[in-house]
Amino acid sequence: MSWSRINAMGITLRPFDSPPPSGETYSPFTAKLGDTLDLLGRELDFLYAEHIVLQLGYRDRDLRLDGMPRANSKMEHDAVAIAFDSKWGPLRYETNEFVGRYYSGQEGWSTNLRAIALAMEALRKVDRYGVSKRGEQYTGWRQIPQTTDPIQRMTVTEAEAYIAGQWGGDIRKALYETHPDRGGDETEFRKVQRARELTGAGL
Repeated sequence: MSWSRINAMGITLRPFDSPPPSGETYSPFTAKLGDTLDLLGRELDFLYAEHIVLQLGYRDRDLRLDGMPRANSKMEHDAVAIAFDSKWGPLRYETNEFVGRYYSGQEGWSTNLRAIALAMEALRKVDRYGVSKRGEQYTGWRQIPQTTDPIQRMTVTEAEAYIAGQWGGDIRKALYETHPDRGGDETEFRKVQRARELTGAGL
């Protein structure tokens, strides 16, 4: 397949350090990879995903300097994991549950990628019914922050305390006073923007 679309989505490929055990369930899906990437891209957008890393069954030497697979390289297993910084903090999903149906052209890794995308969609839909308002459904998938940017590592609790302590909870005032065009500090403005993303304040 061409990897240009995955590259265009801002996704970096990496090999696995230790893939999960392989499952023996045949793919229950009929969707093509393009449909899976549509779904995955949509869910990543909903989560304001950044620094996206997709782990597949390649070895280090199978990947070029730009992170894409070398010609004719083959995966050693069908495990898939995706990790990224989100509005709810760093998240990571992985599975190796499904095997592909090669006679239909469906590879195991693409099936496992679809399982992850569908799981992300299902978790997001929890918010529709008012059961979760602060991303509680993502708790089990949070990982130790990998980003070195302290603003991206901010938690919802920290964001709420920051806005409440500095501006009495008034996010619009915070944005106004920190905006660089009005003489504000650019770092503080980014911090306020991140707090707004995390808490939904003023939206």
